[in-house]
Amino acid sequence: MRRPPRHLEMTRGGRLEAMNGRNRATGRVHLVGAGPGDPELMTLKAVRLLQRADAVVHDRLVSAEILAMAPERARMIPVGKAAGFHSVPQERINEILAELALEGLEVVRLKGGDPFIFGRGSEEAAYLRARGIAVDICPGITSAQGAAAGTGVPLTHRGLASGVRYVTGHRQGSARLDLDWKSLADPATTLVIYMGAANIAEIAFHLMAAGRAASTPVMAVSGATTTAEQRHFSRLDRIGLEMRLAPLPSPVLFIVGDVVRLAQEAGLAACEHLAGAALAGAAGQLAMPPKRL
Repeated sequence: MRRPPRHLEMTRGGRLEAMNGRNRATGRVHLVGAGPGDPELMTLKAVRLLQRADAVVHDRLVSAEILAMAPERARMIPVGKAAGFHSVPQERINEILAELALEGLEVVRLKGGDPFIFGRGSEEAAYLRARGIAVDICPGITSAQGAAAGTGVPLTHRGLASGVRYVTGHRQGSARLDLDWKSLADPATTLVIYMGAANIAEIAFHLMAAGRAASTPVMAVSGATTTAEQRHFSRLDRIGLEMRLAPLPSPVLFIVGDVVRLAQEAGLAACEHLAGAALAGAAGQLAMPPKRL
């Protein structure tokens, strides 16, 4: 049986100073991307690091099947975040990572997708390096790539989309969405919107006001690459109302552009995602002998 999260036992004041006085080697923090959801889409290095971890500090979106790859001895520390509610403030997450490393542990900071794409991984890395703690980065398949491939939507396509832009649709409190709408309205660019469900109507309005056609296809995806995946196909002038009347479970990723129409019209084959019954077997197949990284 797993131990309770250690960060609940840690005191906030003076912990780092106390740790610095110990005569033990400082550990290392690995910022690891867990991929878009399907365990088979994790990198081999991510699996190897997870299987060797002394402590795993993980976000809400990392599935139980992926967490089960960690060794039984590992401390499992949830610091999950959801829209409108942060169970552990980012500043405290930074401290937890430092505290664990200063205990001499090999720490995996496990994030959904890629740690450097809207994952605040660079903030955590800077905090740790400023304190002399070694950090390395293990990239992951970001949600945009997983959702696009899994639904048969090419992010770029000759003659339709020569580029792709990733943006966040989330805003802090009452702050307005400060995006370069003119550049985002370029019809030759596929637009991928992370964390935009709450503001998709406003986003669509600004894109149309900047010149993007109202008929531009939009795909909304929830739970991409998992057995819980849900998709909704719409267009720019309708997506806001439709998401308000029939919202998908959070978080929702939006892909905007004519490439969405290709998948609808051509029925491009989608990747098969791992069924729940096969997950335990897959974890065993992914196991491999330890390797120095």
